[in-house]
Amino acid sequence: MSELRVEHWDDDRFMAAARAWDHPVPIEQAPAWDAFDQAVDGRSPWRRLAVLDGADAVVALIALSQFAGRGFTYLWAKHGPMWPARPDAAAEAAAREAVLAYVRWEAPEVVFVRMHAWHPAPGLCELLQTVTYDRTVVIDLTRSEDEILASFTKRGRYKTRRALKDADMTVTDESGMSAAQFAELYEIYRETAERDGFGIFPMSVYTTMIESLGEHARVFVARRHDTGPEGNLVPGRAVSWVVSLVHDGGGVDFYAGGNREARDTNAAIALKWHIFTTLKAEGVTRYDLMGVGSERVPQLAGVGEFKHQFGDDVEIDGAWDVPVKPMRYRSLVLALRAKRALRR
Repeated sequence: MSELRVEHWDDDRFMAAARAWDHPVPIEQAPAWDAFDQAVDGRSPWRRLAVLDGADAVVALIALSQFAGRGFTYLWAKHGPMWPARPDAAAEAAAREAVLAYVRWEAPEVVFVRMHAWHPAPGLCELLQTVTYDRTVVIDLTRSEDEILASFTKRGRYKTRRALKDADMTVTDESGMSAAQFAELYEIYRETAERDGFGIFPMSVYTTMIESLGEHARVFVARRHDTGPEGNLVPGRAVSWVVSLVHDGGGVDFYAGGNREARDTNAAIALKWHIFTTLKAEGVTRYDLMGVGSERVPQLAGVGEFKHQFGDDVEIDGAWDVPVKPMRYRSLVLALRAKRALRR
């Protein structure tokens, strides 16, 4: 591959180039994400970059956010770089090195860059403090509803039909809810995290996302209803919910929670079907269920069992840490290991 160079592009030029590739632009790579970065302490949008070859053709595009850790700074390109088609290992490595060279010159304080890669390679390190995924389930929403349902597993079709017949459960779009309203959902998330053994952020992170991303952050809630004295349904209690991020014709499950009652009533199944059909009607063409287990991420096997009811695995490019300052990065790895050992 010819020598590559990196340029800082404005939002309009960047998005025009990305949309020319005819697949949805992930919201984290788009200007819409900037409002969320700006609203969270320790985070900010950094730059949108184009990687160009010697003929000025765009090889890859990447948007980076800046994160301030405890005494160190790093950049994160969530779901970037973006490519016109899946790159081979040599093209990917060349673009990555071009971006790293640019960062070394323009941001000498940065310790590492977190970015996605299709191909394992020297210099790619497992993430310090978060979980990535390299397999997911993607629902093609360009098909008819009957075709979508037929693509589910036999168990998935049975559970979907059964959940849709449950007269005591409704699923509604409650996007734009206030922080006070989200508190009910956050308590469900606490229960989900304790049951499944994962950590969650303070509630303000989720409410800030909903507020800052506006129309791109959709909140869908499954509620169980009791029957009133006159046979009418009494507005019910939330049992399961999903925050879906929607951008540029694509949607993704971003956060979700469900309590014990939800598990007993297939509320999450009803939720997914409502999301698929609602977003399909609005023109969304694909929906990503955001991660299933793989050899690299076996801890996602449990959620994968649920998501496989809706479709088969799709390979994607997982995230990696790429040290800019290898010695400093190594010290962070050792410090984190020591901290975890003390907790144990």
